[in-house]
Amino acid sequence: MARVPYLHRDQADEANKPLYDRLEAERKVPTANIFLALAHAPEQLDGFLTYANSLRASELGPALRELAILTVGHVTRSAYEVAHHHSHGLKAGLTEEQIAAVGDFESSELFDETEKAVMRLAKESTLRVDVSEETWAAAAERLPRKQMVELALSIAWYNSGVRIMGMLDIDLEGNYPNPFPNS
Repeated sequence: MARVPYLHRDQADEANKPLYDRLEAERKVPTANIFLALAHAPEQLDGFLTYANSLRASELGPALRELAILTVGHVTRSAYEVAHHHSHGLKAGLTEEQIAAVGDFESSELFDETEKAVMRLAKESTLRVDVSEETWAAAAERLPRKQMVELALSIAWYNSGVRIMGMLDIDLEGNYPNPFPNS
């Protein structure tokens, strides 16, 4: 049960209705629980959406971005993040098999060396915050500097997201299967 009630459009102040219009235009309908919880802080939610959109518009390829996000979700065991980004991963060109293998990417033959380097960076940053020179260099050898910065911003951003979801105890919507059913 979420630690704050989900604030639906019909419960929001009239001044904040345009935020719901934005959510419905830019995100999935019905509005996801994370956004309904963050709607209690409308100015921050607006900034949250703007920042997330800037990451999606970056030069970093969508498949690499989604692999990084899914890795963050797996490392933190965030059912919400993994479930929501499953469809994003498919849209980015990942296969069902790749998405299923993210949790054990090191031993998988489904990922190339660039993908594994990105996932190692996401995993190490999530677990340790600081990353080793070796981990950084493996990704930096394969991606231009701008994409490395975009990757760092994406990994950090989604780490903040899983922590917000965890702290607020955001419920996974019923139309999403729990990727970690035994936890």
